[in-house]
Amino acid sequence: MNTKQKAAQYSNIWLPEPEDHDFPAAQDYLELIFEPETAATFVQKLQKAKTIQKKSKDIFRASSLPLLPKNNIHVKENLRKVKNSKKLSPILLVRGNYEKLIIADGYHRLCCSYYLTEDLEVPCRLV
Repeated sequence: MNTKQKAAQYSNIWLPEPEDHDFPAAQDYLELIFEPETAATFVQKLQKAKTIQKKSKDIFRASSLPLLPKNNIHVKENLRKVKNSKKLSPILLVRGNYEKLIIADGYHRLCCSYYLTEDLEVPCRLV
């Protein structure tokens, strides 16, 4: 199966919108990087942002984060969800000022999508 066929096969594994619990998780992570007020502002913007599509390989490149191993417990759980036809939540991203892209929520889901196919279009919110 070629890359385009794989991408088409997995194009429907995503929920249309982030789940409610994704936003507090993003805030918890962002508070490790920014002051709480700044983190809260980012989360408010993420809640209002439109969901867009980006390729998993491009998100990885912009973030400079490593691909977690396939046997990572959270990556494995997301792969199991896909196998069982459960949908994954879009990921939440914060753009830095000429710095690396921050994956505020959804790193394990991104790794899962990359293992399915690196060209998979991933729904995300980007601020």
